[in-house]
Amino acid sequence: MGGEDTGPMVHCPICRRPAGRLHGPHTPEFPFCSPRCRQQDLANWAGGKYVISTPAPFAEGGEDRPPETPEDET
Repeated sequence: MGGEDTGPMVHCPICRRPAGRLHGPHTPEFPFCSPRCRQQDLANWAGGKYVISTPAPFAEGGEDRPPETPEDET
């Protein structure tokens, strides 16, 4: 019982092969199964295959907030 890997099996997001247990020991490639799949994921991001569909919310009171627009008064 003690010392066993626990948690659900995580599958590589590129090739779907087992990549390790969620709470077990991990390889440097985790959550990918190999350096090849890790590199393919990076290439997918760089090539525009993956996109973030919604912008990240601005921090409360941050300098990077867009200027506020006045609401239409009717």
